Amino acid sequence: MTLPRVLVLVLAGGAGGRLELLTQHRAKAAVPFAGVYRLVDFPLSNCQHAQLPDVWVSAQFHPVSLAEHLSNGRPWDLDRTSGGLMMLQPHRGTEREGWHTGTADALWRAAPLIRQYGPDALLVLSADAVYKLDYRQVVDAHLDSGGEVTMVTADVDPAEAGRYGVVQLDGDRVRRYDYKPDQPQGGTVSNEVFVFRPDRVLDRVEELARTAEDDGLDDLGTALLPQLAADGAACAYPLDGYWRDVGTVTAYWQAHRDFLASEPPLDLDDPAWPVYTRGGRHSAARILPSAEVAGSLISGGTRVAGAVHGSVISPGVVVEAGATVTDSVLLPGARVAAGAVVKRAVTDDGARIGRDARIGGDGDITLIGKAAHIPDGHLVPPGGRQPAGEEA
Repeated sequence: MTLPRVLVLVLAGGAGGRLELLTQHRAKAAVPFAGVYRLVDFPLSNCQHAQLPDVWVSAQFHPVSLAEHLSNGRPWDLDRTSGGLMMLQPHRGTEREGWHTGTADALWRAAPLIRQYGPDALLVLSADAVYKLDYRQVVDAHLDSGGEVTMVTADVDPAEAGRYGVVQLDGDRVRRYDYKPDQPQGGTVSNEVFVFRPDRVLDRVEELARTAEDDGLDDLGTALLPQLAADGAACAYPLDGYWRDVGTVTAYWQAHRDFLASEPPLDLDDPAWPVYTRGGRHSAARILPSAEVAGSLISGGTRVAGAVHGSVISPGVVVEAGATVTDSVLLPGARVAAGAVVKRAVTDDGARIGRDARIGGDGDITLIGKAAHIPDGHLVPPGGRQPAGEEA
Protein backbone atom coordinates (compact mmCIF):
# COMPACT_ATOMS: atom_id res chain seq x y z
CA MET A 1 0.00 0.00 0.00
CA THR A 2 1.40 3.39 -1.00
CA LEU A 3 1.60 5.90 1.85
CA PRO A 4 -0.21 9.20 1.28
CA ARG A 5 1.93 12.12 0.18
CA VAL A 6 2.07 14.45 3.19
CA LEU A 7 3.52 17.96 3.33
CA VAL A 8 4.27 19.46 6.74
CA LEU A 9 4.14 23.24 7.16
CA VAL A 10 5.49 24.52 10.49
CA LEU A 11 4.22 28.04 11.11
CA ALA A 12 7.07 29.50 13.15
CA GLY A 13 6.84 33.11 12.03
CA GLY A 14 5.02 34.72 14.96
CA ALA A 15 6.62 37.47 17.00
CA GLY A 16 6.11 35.60 20.28
CA GLY A 17 5.50 38.84 22.13
CA ARG A 18 3.96 37.12 25.16
CA LEU A 19 7.36 35.57 25.89
CA GLU A 20 8.67 39.12 26.27
CA LEU A 21 12.46 39.34 26.56
CA LEU A 22 12.94 35.68 25.55
CA THR A 23 11.93 36.52 21.97
CA GLN A 24 13.58 39.92 21.77
CA HIS A 25 16.61 38.43 19.99
CA ARG A 26 15.38 35.02 18.80
CA ALA A 27 12.46 33.35 17.07
CA LYS A 28 9.86 31.87 19.40
CA ALA A 29 10.47 28.42 17.95
CA ALA A 30 14.18 28.76 18.83
CA VAL A 31 13.59 29.45 22.54
CA PRO A 32 15.51 26.89 24.65
CA PHE A 33 13.63 24.33 26.71
CA ALA A 34 14.63 21.80 29.38
CA GLY A 35 18.30 22.66 29.13
CA VAL A 36 19.36 21.30 25.75
CA TYR A 37 16.27 21.50 23.51
CA ARG A 38 14.53 24.20 21.47
CA LEU A 39 10.75 24.44 21.13
CA VAL A 40 10.85 23.55 17.44
CA ASP A 41 12.50 20.22 18.33
CA PHE A 42 9.17 18.81 19.50
CA PRO A 43 7.15 19.06 16.25
CA LEU A 44 10.21 18.14 14.16
CA SER A 45 10.88 15.04 16.28
CA ASN A 46 7.22 14.06 15.92
CA CYS A 47 7.65 14.37 12.14
CA GLN A 48 10.75 12.16 12.22
CA HIS A 49 9.03 9.42 14.20
CA ALA A 50 5.97 9.58 11.92
CA GLN A 51 8.27 9.24 8.88
CA LEU A 52 7.18 12.55 7.35
CA PRO A 53 10.27 13.67 5.42
CA ASP A 54 9.04 16.86 3.72
CA VAL A 55 8.91 19.73 6.19
CA TRP A 56 8.68 23.43 5.36
CA VAL A 57 9.29 25.94 8.15
CA SER A 58 7.74 29.38 7.71
CA ALA A 59 9.94 31.89 9.58
CA GLN A 60 9.69 35.64 9.90
CA PHE A 61 10.91 37.22 13.15
CA HIS A 62 14.63 36.67 13.86
CA PRO A 63 14.86 33.94 11.19
CA VAL A 64 18.64 33.58 11.55
CA SER A 65 18.28 32.26 15.12
CA LEU A 66 15.97 29.53 13.83
CA ALA A 67 17.92 28.75 10.66
CA GLU A 68 21.11 28.41 12.70
CA HIS A 69 19.51 25.78 14.90
CA LEU A 70 17.81 23.88 12.07
CA SER A 71 20.87 24.00 9.81
CA ASN A 72 20.35 21.29 7.17
CA GLY A 73 17.81 19.36 9.25
CA ARG A 74 20.12 16.42 9.97
CA PRO A 75 19.02 15.71 13.59
CA TRP A 76 15.48 15.05 12.31
CA ASP A 77 16.56 13.10 9.18
CA LEU A 78 15.59 16.01 6.90
CA ASP A 79 18.95 16.47 5.11
CA ARG A 80 17.83 14.88 1.85
CA THR A 81 18.80 15.23 -1.79
CA SER A 82 15.12 15.50 -2.73
CA GLY A 83 12.62 17.03 -0.34
CA GLY A 84 13.53 17.31 3.33
CA LEU A 85 13.75 20.65 5.12
CA MET A 86 12.95 23.97 3.43
CA MET A 87 12.80 27.41 5.02
CA LEU A 88 10.09 29.82 3.86
CA GLN A 89 10.72 33.50 4.59
CA PRO A 90 9.05 36.75 3.51
CA HIS A 91 10.18 37.67 0.02
CA ARG A 92 9.86 40.18 -2.80
CA GLY A 93 9.27 39.65 -6.50
CA THR A 94 5.90 37.87 -6.71
CA GLU A 95 2.26 38.79 -6.13
CA ARG A 96 2.54 36.98 -2.78
CA GLU A 97 5.45 39.11 -1.58
CA GLY A 98 5.56 40.82 1.76
CA TRP A 99 5.31 40.38 5.50
CA HIS A 100 2.93 37.74 6.85
CA THR A 101 0.01 39.26 8.74
CA GLY A 102 -1.04 36.00 10.39
CA THR A 103 -1.02 32.25 10.02
CA ALA A 104 -3.79 32.24 7.38
CA ASP A 105 -1.88 34.88 5.45
CA ALA A 106 1.28 32.75 5.64
CA LEU A 107 -0.69 29.82 4.22
CA TRP A 108 -2.02 32.00 1.38
CA ARG A 109 1.49 33.20 0.48
CA ALA A 110 2.74 29.60 0.34
CA ALA A 111 -0.29 28.33 -1.60
CA PRO A 112 1.32 28.21 -5.09
CA LEU A 113 4.23 26.16 -3.75
CA ILE A 114 1.88 23.80 -1.93
CA ARG A 115 -0.20 23.24 -5.06
CA GLN A 116 2.98 22.56 -7.03
CA TYR A 117 4.05 19.96 -4.46
CA GLY A 118 0.64 18.27 -4.76
CA PRO A 119 0.22 16.61 -1.32
CA ASP A 120 -2.62 14.27 -0.39
CA ALA A 121 -2.67 15.88 3.06
CA LEU A 122 -1.31 19.17 4.41
CA LEU A 123 -0.21 19.04 8.05
CA VAL A 124 0.02 22.53 9.57
CA LEU A 125 1.73 22.94 12.95
CA SER A 126 2.75 25.61 15.40
CA ALA A 127 6.06 25.45 17.25
CA ASP A 128 5.34 26.78 20.72
CA ALA A 129 4.15 23.72 22.62
CA VAL A 130 5.70 20.69 24.31
CA TYR A 131 4.14 17.31 23.48
CA LYS A 132 4.60 14.01 21.67
CA LEU A 133 2.15 12.91 18.98
CA ASP A 134 2.18 10.43 16.10
CA TYR A 135 1.22 12.69 13.22
CA ARG A 136 0.90 9.71 10.90
CA GLN A 137 -2.06 8.45 12.94
CA VAL A 138 -3.68 11.89 12.76
CA VAL A 139 -3.21 11.99 8.97
CA ASP A 140 -4.73 8.51 8.58
CA ALA A 141 -7.73 9.47 10.71
CA HIS A 142 -8.19 12.62 8.66
CA LEU A 143 -8.12 10.79 5.33
CA ASP A 144 -10.65 8.25 6.64
CA SER A 145 -12.98 10.99 7.90
CA GLY A 146 -13.63 12.67 4.56
CA GLY A 147 -13.51 16.09 6.25
CA GLU A 148 -11.68 19.15 5.02
CA VAL A 149 -9.77 19.60 8.27
CA THR A 150 -8.95 17.54 11.32
CA MET A 151 -8.07 19.52 14.45
CA VAL A 152 -6.08 17.90 17.23
CA THR A 153 -7.76 18.86 20.50
CA ALA A 154 -6.75 18.96 24.15
CA ASP A 155 -8.54 19.74 27.39
CA VAL A 156 -7.33 22.69 29.46
CA ASP A 157 -8.54 24.59 32.48
CA PRO A 158 -11.64 26.49 31.25
CA ALA A 159 -10.24 29.61 32.92
CA GLU A 160 -7.28 29.41 30.50
CA ALA A 161 -9.25 28.38 27.42
CA GLY A 162 -9.63 31.95 26.18
CA ARG A 163 -5.98 31.86 25.05
CA TYR A 164 -6.83 29.26 22.41
CA GLY A 165 -9.33 28.25 19.76
CA VAL A 166 -12.21 26.73 21.72
CA VAL A 167 -14.17 23.94 20.03
CA GLN A 168 -17.63 22.51 20.60
CA LEU A 169 -17.87 18.86 19.60
CA ASP A 170 -20.60 16.56 18.37
CA GLY A 171 -18.91 13.16 18.55
CA ASP A 172 -15.79 13.45 16.42
CA ARG A 173 -17.13 16.47 14.51
CA VAL A 174 -16.36 20.08 15.39
CA ARG A 175 -19.66 21.93 15.23
CA ARG A 176 -18.30 25.30 16.44
CA TYR A 177 -14.91 26.98 16.66
CA ASP A 178 -14.34 30.23 18.60
CA TYR A 179 -10.94 31.89 18.38
CA LYS A 180 -9.69 33.23 21.71
CA PRO A 181 -13.18 34.03 23.02
CA ASP A 182 -13.70 36.38 25.93
CA GLN A 183 -16.11 33.91 27.54
CA PRO A 184 -15.08 30.42 26.45
CA GLN A 185 -17.71 27.70 26.53
CA GLY A 186 -15.78 24.81 28.06
CA GLY A 187 -12.14 23.78 28.08
CA THR A 188 -11.72 21.73 24.89
CA VAL A 189 -9.35 23.60 22.60
CA SER A 190 -7.45 23.16 19.38
CA ASN A 191 -3.75 22.59 20.07
CA GLU A 192 -2.63 24.14 16.76
CA VAL A 193 -2.12 20.86 14.89
CA PHE A 194 -4.27 20.69 11.75
CA VAL A 195 -4.50 18.27 8.84
CA PHE A 196 -6.14 19.85 5.79
CA ARG A 197 -7.44 18.55 2.50
CA PRO A 198 -5.12 20.75 0.42
CA ASP A 199 -7.24 21.57 -2.62
CA ARG A 200 -10.31 22.53 -0.61
CA VAL A 201 -8.53 24.56 2.04
CA LEU A 202 -6.42 26.49 -0.45
CA ASP A 203 -9.55 27.33 -2.46
CA ARG A 204 -11.17 28.64 0.72
CA VAL A 205 -8.06 30.67 1.60
CA GLU A 206 -8.03 32.21 -1.87
CA GLU A 207 -11.66 33.23 -1.51
CA LEU A 208 -11.03 34.73 1.92
CA ALA A 209 -8.06 36.65 0.51
CA ARG A 210 -10.23 38.10 -2.28
CA THR A 211 -12.71 39.45 0.24
CA ALA A 212 -10.20 40.50 2.91
CA GLU A 213 -9.66 44.11 3.85
CA ASP A 214 -6.47 46.01 3.04
CA ASP A 215 -4.68 44.50 6.05
CA GLY A 216 -4.95 41.06 4.43
CA LEU A 217 -5.69 37.74 6.09
CA ASP A 218 -5.20 37.24 9.80
CA ASP A 219 -4.84 33.90 11.62
CA LEU A 220 -6.34 30.54 10.69
CA GLY A 221 -8.73 30.86 13.61
CA THR A 222 -10.09 34.25 12.57
CA ALA A 223 -12.24 33.13 9.64
CA LEU A 224 -11.10 29.86 8.04
CA LEU A 225 -11.54 27.45 10.94
CA PRO A 226 -14.91 28.89 12.10
CA GLN A 227 -16.11 28.61 8.50
CA LEU A 228 -15.03 24.97 8.22
CA ALA A 229 -16.72 24.11 11.52
CA ALA A 230 -19.94 25.89 10.53
CA ASP A 231 -20.00 23.99 7.22
CA GLY A 232 -19.68 20.62 8.98
CA ALA A 233 -16.28 20.05 7.37
CA ALA A 234 -14.16 19.87 10.54
CA CYS A 235 -13.27 16.78 12.57
CA ALA A 236 -11.53 16.38 15.93
CA TYR A 237 -8.68 14.11 16.99
CA PRO A 238 -8.19 14.12 20.78
CA LEU A 239 -4.68 14.16 22.22
CA ASP A 240 -4.85 12.19 25.45
CA GLY A 241 -1.26 12.72 26.63
CA TYR A 242 0.69 15.68 27.90
CA TRP A 243 0.45 18.96 26.00
CA ARG A 244 1.63 22.31 27.31
CA ASP A 245 1.52 25.57 25.39
CA VAL A 246 4.52 27.65 26.50
CA GLY A 247 3.63 30.91 24.79
CA THR A 248 3.81 33.04 27.96
CA VAL A 249 6.57 33.53 30.51
CA THR A 250 4.48 31.96 33.28
CA ALA A 251 3.54 28.94 31.13
CA TYR A 252 7.17 28.53 30.06
CA TRP A 253 8.33 28.52 33.68
CA GLN A 254 5.52 26.15 34.72
CA ALA A 255 6.36 23.71 31.93
CA HIS A 256 9.87 23.41 33.36
CA ARG A 257 8.35 22.70 36.76
CA ASP A 258 6.46 19.81 35.14
CA PHE A 259 9.73 18.25 33.94
CA LEU A 260 11.37 18.58 37.35
CA ALA A 261 8.81 16.20 38.86
CA SER A 262 10.01 12.79 40.00
CA GLU A 263 7.78 11.34 37.26
CA PRO A 264 7.99 13.86 34.39
CA PRO A 265 5.02 13.94 32.00
CA LEU A 266 7.19 12.96 29.01
CA ASP A 267 10.33 10.87 28.84
CA LEU A 268 12.47 12.99 26.54
CA ASP A 269 15.00 10.15 26.28
CA ASP A 270 12.48 7.38 25.60
CA PRO A 271 14.34 4.99 23.23
CA ALA A 272 11.09 4.42 21.35
CA TRP A 273 10.38 8.14 20.87
CA PRO A 274 13.33 10.40 21.76
CA VAL A 275 13.22 14.14 21.19
CA TYR A 276 15.99 15.07 18.77
CA THR A 277 17.91 18.32 18.75
CA ARG A 278 21.01 19.87 17.26
CA GLY A 279 23.79 18.59 19.50
CA GLY A 280 26.31 20.93 21.04
CA ARG A 281 29.89 20.23 21.97
CA HIS A 282 29.76 20.29 25.75
CA SER A 283 31.81 18.47 28.31
CA ALA A 284 30.20 16.69 31.23
CA ALA A 285 28.64 18.88 33.92
CA ARG A 286 31.12 19.77 36.65
CA ILE A 287 29.59 19.59 40.13
CA LEU A 288 32.17 20.83 42.63
CA PRO A 289 32.50 19.59 46.24
CA SER A 290 30.95 22.81 47.57
CA ALA A 291 27.81 22.32 45.44
CA GLU A 292 24.40 21.41 46.78
CA VAL A 293 22.05 20.18 44.04
CA ALA A 294 18.55 18.76 44.44
CA GLY A 295 15.53 18.20 42.19
CA SER A 296 17.14 19.87 39.19
CA LEU A 297 18.14 19.32 35.56
CA ILE A 298 21.85 20.01 35.05
CA SER A 299 23.05 20.16 31.44
CA GLY A 300 26.50 19.35 30.11
CA GLY A 301 29.12 22.08 30.02
CA THR A 302 27.96 23.61 33.30
CA ARG A 303 29.97 24.41 36.44
CA VAL A 304 28.03 24.32 39.69
CA ALA A 305 29.74 25.22 42.95
CA GLY A 306 26.78 26.79 44.74
CA ALA A 307 23.30 25.61 45.72
CA VAL A 308 20.77 24.69 43.03
CA HIS A 309 17.27 23.57 44.01
CA GLY A 310 14.32 22.81 41.73
CA SER A 311 15.92 24.50 38.74
CA VAL A 312 16.92 23.89 35.12
CA ILE A 313 20.56 24.69 34.33
CA SER A 314 21.36 24.99 30.60
CA PRO A 315 24.73 24.37 28.91
CA GLY A 316 27.53 26.75 29.80
CA VAL A 317 25.93 28.08 32.98
CA VAL A 318 28.17 28.85 35.96
CA VAL A 319 26.86 28.98 39.54
CA GLU A 320 29.69 30.12 41.79
CA ALA A 321 30.32 28.91 45.35
CA GLY A 322 28.01 30.67 47.80
CA ALA A 323 25.37 31.46 45.17
CA THR A 324 21.83 30.04 45.46
CA VAL A 325 19.47 29.28 42.58
CA THR A 326 15.94 28.14 43.45
CA ASP A 327 12.92 27.33 41.27
CA SER A 328 14.52 29.01 38.26
CA VAL A 329 15.47 28.43 34.62
CA LEU A 330 18.96 29.55 33.59
CA LEU A 331 19.49 29.63 29.82
CA PRO A 332 22.88 28.97 28.15
CA GLY A 333 25.92 30.87 29.36
CA ALA A 334 24.29 32.62 32.33
CA ARG A 335 26.56 33.23 35.33
CA VAL A 336 25.56 33.66 38.96
CA ALA A 337 28.31 35.13 41.11
CA ALA A 338 29.14 34.22 44.71
CA GLY A 339 26.56 35.26 47.28
CA ALA A 340 23.85 35.99 44.70
CA VAL A 341 20.33 34.60 45.19
CA VAL A 342 18.09 33.79 42.20
CA LYS A 343 14.53 32.66 42.94
CA ARG A 344 11.55 32.01 40.63
CA ALA A 345 13.32 33.61 37.69
CA VAL A 346 14.22 32.97 34.06
CA THR A 347 17.62 34.31 32.99
CA ASP A 348 18.33 34.47 29.26
CA ASP A 349 21.55 33.61 27.41
CA GLY A 350 24.70 35.14 28.82
CA ALA A 351 23.03 37.03 31.69
CA ARG A 352 25.42 38.08 34.47
CA ILE A 353 24.19 38.16 38.06
CA GLY A 354 26.65 40.07 40.26
CA ARG A 355 27.95 39.17 43.70
CA ASP A 356 25.31 39.30 46.47
CA ALA A 357 22.61 40.40 44.01
CA ARG A 358 19.01 39.38 44.69
CA ILE A 359 16.86 38.29 41.77
CA GLY A 360 13.14 37.57 42.19
CA GLY A 361 11.44 35.90 45.11
CA ASP A 362 7.96 34.72 46.02
CA GLY A 363 5.38 36.00 43.53
CA ASP A 364 5.43 36.57 39.78
CA ILE A 365 8.23 35.21 37.61
CA THR A 366 11.23 37.53 37.20
CA LEU A 367 12.79 37.76 33.74
CA ILE A 368 16.40 38.74 32.99
CA GLY A 369 17.13 39.44 29.31
CA LYS A 370 19.90 38.22 27.04
CA ALA A 371 23.39 39.36 28.16
CA ALA A 372 21.87 41.62 30.82
CA HIS A 373 24.20 42.62 33.66
CA ILE A 374 22.94 42.78 37.23
CA PRO A 375 25.56 44.65 39.31
CA ASP A 376 26.91 43.47 42.64
CA GLY A 377 24.36 43.80 45.42
CA HIS A 378 21.53 44.89 43.11
CA LEU A 379 17.89 43.84 43.69
CA VAL A 380 15.47 42.86 40.93
CA PRO A 381 12.11 42.35 42.69
CA PRO A 382 9.65 39.51 42.02
CA GLY A 383 8.01 39.98 38.64
CA GLY A 384 10.71 42.43 37.56
CA ARG A 385 12.13 42.70 34.04
CA GLN A 386 15.72 43.52 33.14
CA PRO A 387 16.03 44.20 29.37
CA ALA A 388 18.55 42.39 27.22
CA GLY A 389 22.08 43.74 27.04
CA GLU A 390 21.53 46.40 29.69
CA GLU A 391 22.95 47.01 33.16
CA ALA A 392 20.44 47.34 35.97
